[in-house]
Amino acid sequence: MSTTPAHTAPDTTDTRTTPGSALVIGAAGSIGRAAADALGAAGARVLAAGRERDATDPAQVAALLAEADPDLVVVAAGARPRMAPVAAQDWESFSAAWNVDVRIAYEVGRAVLARPLRPGSTVVIVSSGAALGGSPLSGGYAGAKRMQMFLAGYLQGAADARASGIRFVALVPGQLVAGTPIGEAAAAAYGAQDGQSPADYLAAHYPVPLDPPAVARGILALAGGAGPAGATALIVTAEGRLRPL
Repeated sequence: MSTTPAHTAPDTTDTRTTPGSALVIGAAGSIGRAAADALGAAGARVLAAGRERDATDPAQVAALLAEADPDLVVVAAGARPRMAPVAAQDWESFSAAWNVDVRIAYEVGRAVLARPLRPGSTVVIVSSGAALGGSPLSGGYAGAKRMQMFLAGYLQGAADARASGIRFVALVPGQLVAGTPIGEAAAAAYGAQDGQSPADYLAAHYPVPLDPPAVARGILALAGGAGPAGATALIVTAEGRLRPL
């Protein structure tokens, strides 16, 4: 999956505070689990919601918010894309991320605004580097992850119009995330195109790996208020640092 090349942007990572309560949606996945572990280790009360809860269902999302009463919501749930050229996709496989990843971010955002969360709360939507450069072997995945970035901006506009004091931000891993099913499948598919093993492909394209704990450090930084004021999308680097798009 393509990402933009690295550049020397200022580091905006900051971990000033830890949320009192956090809701992690998608905690069964590699990034969600790492986020739940990091937040718990930092002292937050964490409600880790996995596959037992359907976060595309507005009623279940509202119930999760009521149960967690969070200062931080992390949306890390999503569908695993089918890795195949567009001509080998069908509409069901092509649109899977739109029906799951985008739907979850949409339902969570609407529920957060309707509740609403306390002023000073943060909602982090975990997107993908594929949203920046495209990903021709993963159907509609890149477009769906880009829509999550747009959606964070739309939700922030709605929150600001209501003077709610809630922050929405999309967190964009700056490269393939190693050690995740999606990252491994992408490395295998794109590596095969180049005649490389998945490990060789990752080493050639991303000599410093980005892993789920590094993404979790970015989430923890956002929970502490890191990032430029008004930014609704930030990249997380392999070192777990934040930088502007």
